[in-house]
Amino acid sequence: MTELVLVRHGESTANRDNTYTGWSDVPLTVTGIAQAKTAGQQLRAAGIQFDAVHTSVLKRAIVTANLILDEIDQLWLPEYKTWRLNERHYGALRGQNKDATRQIYGKAQVQQWRRSFYTVPPLLAPEDLSHDRRYTEYGQAVEPRGESLKMAYDRIMPYWIDVVAPQLLAGHNQLIVAHGSTLRALIKYLEHISDTGIDGVEVGNGAPIRYQFDDQLNVIDKTEL
Repeated sequence: MTELVLVRHGESTANRDNTYTGWSDVPLTVTGIAQAKTAGQQLRAAGIQFDAVHTSVLKRAIVTANLILDEIDQLWLPEYKTWRLNERHYGALRGQNKDATRQIYGKAQVQQWRRSFYTVPPLLAPEDLSHDRRYTEYGQAVEPRGESLKMAYDRIMPYWIDVVAPQLLAGHNQLIVAHGSTLRALIKYLEHISDTGIDGVEVGNGAPIRYQFDDQLNVIDKTEL
């Protein structure tokens, strides 16, 4: 059996402050660092030997991944970073307090922006894009002005198909350390969850989810450590 473990980064300063983050590059809190180390200890106890780790290009995920690898004594592993595993881009909501947006726009609208598979948040103005060199691929800027979960799903799938799935099919255990929304998108795919059913799926900070697959990458077991 081949194994895949998904881990959401530890608590970030934006999680602590209850603000929309998206592609903003915020650090872990002291609590988040402790959560990452605990995740590593849980994986060490499970005895999983990984062959590679995949993460986003955002430091809250990268630092979490490195803390986990340190705890399991596998810092030497190949580590692949890609913008395709970044958190969903929250557009013009970025940096705003979630409770404040509920007051402004109403709870129902905010719930749609946060949990719906198809609803797109208010878009950033073109001049507000970061133009960060991390987000240039083949000479083209890839940063969106805002994304629905469906849009995030669509940009993650090529990475899964081209990079992660072949490794799993070859029998190599993989670790993905990413973000709440992008991991929900992967879980939707792996577990064949409906567009409406994904609304109720939550992924906690620093809580490893372990999948075991058959030789066709069908899930045969799922464990939340």
